Amino acid sequence: MLPEPHAKQREFIESPAKRKVIRAGRRGGKTVGNSINAVEKFLSGKRVLYATPTAEQIGRFWTTVTRALHEPIEAGIFYKNETEHVIELPGTEQRLRAKTAWNADTLRGDYADELILDEYQLMNEDAWEVIGAPMMLDTNGNAVFIYTPPSLHSRSASKAHDPQHAAKLFKKASKDTSGRWATFTFSSHENPYLSKVALEEITNDMTALAYRQEILAEDVDEIPGALWKRAQIEANRVTTHPDLSRIVVGVDPTASSGGDEAGIITAGRAGNDYYTLADDSRQGTPHEWATAAVTAYHKYMADCIVAEKNNGGDMVEAVIKQVDSSVNVKLVWASRGKAVRAEPVAAIAEQGRDHHVGYFPALEDELCLWMPGDDSPNRLDAKVWAITELSGGGVQVVKNPFYEY
Repeated sequence: MLPEPHAKQREFIESPAKRKVIRAGRRGGKTVGNSINAVEKFLSGKRVLYATPTAEQIGRFWTTVTRALHEPIEAGIFYKNETEHVIELPGTEQRLRAKTAWNADTLRGDYADELILDEYQLMNEDAWEVIGAPMMLDTNGNAVFIYTPPSLHSRSASKAHDPQHAAKLFKKASKDTSGRWATFTFSSHENPYLSKVALEEITNDMTALAYRQEILAEDVDEIPGALWKRAQIEANRVTTHPDLSRIVVGVDPTASSGGDEAGIITAGRAGNDYYTLADDSRQGTPHEWATAAVTAYHKYMADCIVAEKNNGGDMVEAVIKQVDSSVNVKLVWASRGKAVRAEPVAAIAEQGRDHHVGYFPALEDELCLWMPGDDSPNRLDAKVWAITELSGGGVQVVKNPFYEY
């Protein structure tokens, strides 16, 4: 038996749009709502494919659909395979299947009348653009995209090239006037089955920004008071750079083997302007991030790798030297807070002298969304170390006659 959908769930279930983008707060009911949608489509004879990044995330969806279809399964009308997460009417194309899509290629070789991509913000864009969209050709099927605006912490676990890709899809879909696309938004507060007391108390456990994103379901791409502004980054963005007098690789290391990412940012200087050339930040063992830093050092013919030694001390230099003993390494000590260190570097962006050569979505998210007290901004730190080194140890704020102070 299917649960009774709440008002917001019913709104997107009944929408006739071919493409639906659902933005919802945590525990807002988006997955249960799409479980109801999936069962209704399956019972009408459709072929349904539900995909989400991990096996653990399949659980709530699978529990709902198997409970709803329990009686016909027990009666032998439908066949169920728990291992493959498949329910089907034998001898027909009528099927409901749940799959993981942490690797987008796992969706290859399938097709559906109804494709549901849950936690879409954590998926690689290829899950839809390369694999999902062509999957719809044979059946002229429907697609549903479900996401919760990701906090900086959850973005670090994303497979997406652009952590904002789900938000950008929502924005694009909201401008559609053909009726083919439809967008839906509801916060955690709009789920009538959640404890109102618990929702109020959770505000004490989350940052204000994370609460807006993950509970209120707001797409936030820049916080009030951010050191960097999206408009500034965009205005200063370039596709090429002049001859650079110096190039360095900034590293904010991590001592863990599977936790935080190590920030690895390559930057250069020409005159009084600074150019961010690459973001090779990665999660992995110290040997893995050191290898990535050394690779960037040689690729861009850098003068040195400048790395923070607070987290790991002499180990930081030692692990880099193990990869390549010829690399010039300079260790720096963070004696001031991250925001204080970043302010002089952010000042040059205000003057139009901080240029990103291309696009660096994850770095730009940290620059525009990090607040003091949040988790360590690894990429931001690495960029600050690189530009501080390029400036000679202290970023000089050069007055620009075209900038209003």
